[in-house]
Amino acid sequence: MDSRHIQFCFDKSRIDFNQVQELFILGAFWAKDRTIEDIQIAIANSDPVVTVWDCDRVVGFARATSDGIYRAGIWDVVIHPDYRGRGLGGKLVETVLTHPKVNKVERVYLTTTNQQSFYERIGFKRNDTTTMILENSRLSNVASLLEQQASQI
Repeated sequence: MDSRHIQFCFDKSRIDFNQVQELFILGAFWAKDRTIEDIQIAIANSDPVVTVWDCDRVVGFARATSDGIYRAGIWDVVIHPDYRGRGLGGKLVETVLTHPKVNKVERVYLTTTNQQSFYERIGFKRNDTTTMILENSRLSNVASLLEQQASQI
């Protein structure tokens, strides 16, 4: 497959949300049920956002959130299944890592289910000591607990 037309783009205004949703359905089991509205919100609140284009077709996507100095997180890295195995995934992550909002932070976090070895080749290390998660369904319980604790003070 000819890769001469592949371009990496930081311009959010160019994003075709329908194509990003389609990319998630085809290549990202964790994101296959996302609505266009939710994708738009995630993108609006992320910087940088990188899309990979083959002419007018979105074939890759990744986004990050960052405080610009201490921490950043990389999210939703996906390459279209037809374009995998050509180095585009590594180039996509490297493009995110070179962005000014990410390139100076102390730590970059990334969550992955099955691709640890891929990210290790880029330079990420497994980390079993700092990962915790709070599911959103529990947030209302946490808020109630905090209110109870505050009323006891």
